[in-house]
Amino acid sequence: MAITLKDVAQRAGVSVPTASRVLSGSSYPVVEELRLRVRQAAEELDYVPNAQAQGLLRGNTGTIGVLVGDVGDPYFSEIVNGIHERATVENLLVTICHTERDPDRELGYFRMLQSHRAHSVILAGSGLNDESYRAGIDARVRSFRAAGGHVVAIGTPVVAVDRVLVDNRDGGRMLGRHLIDLGHRDVALISGPATLVSTEERLGGLKEALDEAGARLIIHHGPSTRDEGYRAAGELLARHPELTAITGTADQMAIGAMSQLRDQGRSVPEDISVAGFNDIAVSRDLSPSLTTVRLPLREMGSAALDIALSVDREIDAHPVERQLGVELVVRGSTGPVREGAGTA
Repeated sequence: MAITLKDVAQRAGVSVPTASRVLSGSSYPVVEELRLRVRQAAEELDYVPNAQAQGLLRGNTGTIGVLVGDVGDPYFSEIVNGIHERATVENLLVTICHTERDPDRELGYFRMLQSHRAHSVILAGSGLNDESYRAGIDARVRSFRAAGGHVVAIGTPVVAVDRVLVDNRDGGRMLGRHLIDLGHRDVALISGPATLVSTEERLGGLKEALDEAGARLIIHHGPSTRDEGYRAAGELLARHPELTAITGTADQMAIGAMSQLRDQGRSVPEDISVAGFNDIAVSRDLSPSLTTVRLPLREMGSAALDIALSVDREIDAHPVERQLGVELVVRGSTGPVREGAGTA
């Protein structure tokens, strides 16, 4: 038979309302002696509170909802690890929703989290630059915040919410200037979907740096996966044998490109340089290790939850913004252009 709140109250010798106030975390004053008795009784009986019932009393269940595009993507998994580390300290439950970047699925999960009285929803990763998606997210955010929920976006948001930002454009510029300094003038970018805001930012910064030097950038859009990087690199090299560098808007795409080059018997960086973005854990263990733009992924997740747990603010208050830095990490996968390579 399940242990009830009434059982705890009887063991502690207090009323049921008093036991409820203690175990629900209510701010209602309870004498310390009674508080200790209730907690001891609950522990002895192994009483497990009903989170949904407590959530109705508090207005939320203490659950943090996280909407991610792909739980298998190291970018998202590292951000989620940062959220989990912070949530563990606060004794909060984290619910991960895998959206596959499907706008309808994302909005559906958002609504579901609201129906379960989630404390906060973290939009992990850049949104889509699409008017229908923008309108849907805006309506969901307004409804959720009106009910007392918190919303934080990681990456440039498509609506006015609290956010954790990294300068993707500057990261692209740093990577582009690094390649220019090495003499590269024929560069390919294996890019994620064009509708992703983060993709636009990274591509824009890289193109800006290459344009300044009169270099050429060939762009291929596709899913942000290792397999797409492998396939795209083969296609790009077949069409543009003069290429001297291949970059990816995500490390896993660059890793796929390196595998393609290896299978073709080409050396990295002697024949072609390769670089990525994000600095996922495996990047440093490749041979050669991958040059990349490092994002503080775990810190991004932790910072988002910090904002979500901050003091309640007015719904129409100016969004809280936390900016984190990016860093170019030069490793063995990029080097000077080989003599006689390219068109320049």
